[in-house]
Amino acid sequence: MSETGGCLCGAVKYTLTATPKEIGACHCSMCRKWSGGVFLGMEVPSDGVSFTGADNLTTYASSPWAERAFCKTCGSSVYYRVTAPGPHEGTYHFGYGTLEGAKDVPITGELFIDEKPSGYSFSEKTHQMTAEEVMAMFAPKD
Repeated sequence: MSETGGCLCGAVKYTLTATPKEIGACHCSMCRKWSGGVFLGMEVPSDGVSFTGADNLTTYASSPWAERAFCKTCGSSVYYRVTAPGPHEGTYHFGYGTLEGAKDVPITGELFIDEKPSGYSFSEKTHQMTAEEVMAMFAPKD
């Protein structure tokens, strides 16, 4: 079974090879600016997606260890991808809202919990990681 998604105008489309089982929330300041709020993402391995209209994507190196991609035409945020060498290199994090017909997939984790604004919270109990814990997992070692 595969799932499809894409940008607002349809210039970029993707197909996942597996149905997402969980989503995660990121509260870092970059994700909040990029998504307009908390970023809800689905983790997808580098070989777990195919694109149509990939030439309509623009990427931005948002940190020394990751890039963010958006549609050149409509500006929709499409994915975040880890670029640093290591076990997570090439892993995509697609915005859950870009998935066609998004289903009831649970939020199981929250990143940068220590940067979360106090004005909202999730009712679900999630695995929570601080900025320090996230950086230890993803950021390249000096």
